[in-house]
Amino acid sequence: MTRKASGAPGQDGHDDLQRNLTNRHIQLIAIGGAIGTGLFMGSGKTISLAGPSIVFVYMAIGIMLFFVMRAMGELLLSNLQYRSFIDFSADLLGPWAGFFTGWTYWFCWIVTGIADVIAITGYAQFWFPDIPQWLPAIACVLVLLGLNLLTVKLFGETEFWFAMIKIVAIVTLIGVGLCMVFSGFVSPAGRQASLANLWNDGGMFPNGLMGFFAGFQIAVFAFVGIELVGTTAAEAKDPERTLPRAINSIPVRIIVFYVLALVAIMAVTPWRDVVPGKSPFVELFVLAGLPAAAGVINFVVLTSAASSANSGVFSTSRMLYGLSLKGDAPKSFGTLSSRSVPSRGLMFSCICLLAGAFLMWMIPDLMEAFTLVTTVSAILFMFVWSLILLSYIAYRRQRAALHQASRFKMPGGVPMCVACLAFFAGILVLLTLKDDTRQALIVTPLWFVLLGVAYQFVRRRAVAGVVAIQ
Repeated sequence: MTRKASGAPGQDGHDDLQRNLTNRHIQLIAIGGAIGTGLFMGSGKTISLAGPSIVFVYMAIGIMLFFVMRAMGELLLSNLQYRSFIDFSADLLGPWAGFFTGWTYWFCWIVTGIADVIAITGYAQFWFPDIPQWLPAIACVLVLLGLNLLTVKLFGETEFWFAMIKIVAIVTLIGVGLCMVFSGFVSPAGRQASLANLWNDGGMFPNGLMGFFAGFQIAVFAFVGIELVGTTAAEAKDPERTLPRAINSIPVRIIVFYVLALVAIMAVTPWRDVVPGKSPFVELFVLAGLPAAAGVINFVVLTSAASSANSGVFSTSRMLYGLSLKGDAPKSFGTLSSRSVPSRGLMFSCICLLAGAFLMWMIPDLMEAFTLVTTVSAILFMFVWSLILLSYIAYRRQRAALHQASRFKMPGGVPMCVACLAFFAGILVLLTLKDDTRQALIVTPLWFVLLGVAYQFVRRRAVAGVVAIQ
């Protein structure tokens, strides 16, 4: 049984998506969004590029994204009829912004999801090397589809436990690393675990400023999904309480889950000994003498990738639902199941995930394709984050009274928005420094050209509809 969403508020003043996500769910979804697969998979390469200064790279990105999230939080709470950032961008910047934001965010998660599905396939082959590649990929998508089709609360529960696994793994790594430092552990290669390893081999910036800047290219992908808490706003039971708490805890999460984890890794394994192609998480547990380290961490990174894919399936269906209500996507995507889930949008997104994964299997150099895809994803996410900031600037200009009445004002206001926009522009410049990221930067504008053409078609259709009614 399905039903059409009218887009009008229900009797409780909210939209037809049910507010079934509790504070526990929202907090862990926010944490899970802040801990991406980039931390587990990409930290080895970023350490080799930037050395110990990678700590400052993650801190800088995390601080800027905290302000983006605060801007998003104030906007969402200024009008509880906003389901997500599609709504406030369309309201404050114009219909084009809602169209571009919604479809770009959908594409962000499709691209990220393709990378996650391929990663999950690789992780599954760690235990089952003889199974065909297509089997774990299809199984993963079908499981995620099934979980998301049931209820939003089940999505929240699934994401809660995915996030818990990541948290336990990182906290354990930090604890093991500190024990090795304080016990004076000496590796088989004769390296003693010490905090001095952070600065006694070329200082904090051993590869100079260029090495420091190179770290941004990969590190930014580790943060994609941090804005996921904004797409859960329409389904949070008490958004005025849960959203501020989730957003305000971002700095603590960045310090604990990124900075302390990287410090623990580099204190035990000097940065020059970190192998770019291997997970430093695995290497640290191996040094600690944990026999099952490879299997344990493989399980953690698999669930991390599954968590990211789960978030993507959830987010893309909600984006299509919101776009449908505005006439920017087929009307069928505005259909809710009897469980208040946008089921057709879910199925369409999952089909795209499988089709995209199939296309990537056709590319001979899978890792090259993986780098290209993740860079494209990071660029598109920065576009979405930038539109959130531009929406906030427009909100301050157009809705001054709402800002004055807000109990969750963004620190720094408009000047901080400008600083964040300049920061993202700087990262785009840094992406030109390497061949693989430069290729992604050249390819990405094609998406916006396609959107521009599609938008003209959608607007003409809308105008024709208005004329026909008159």
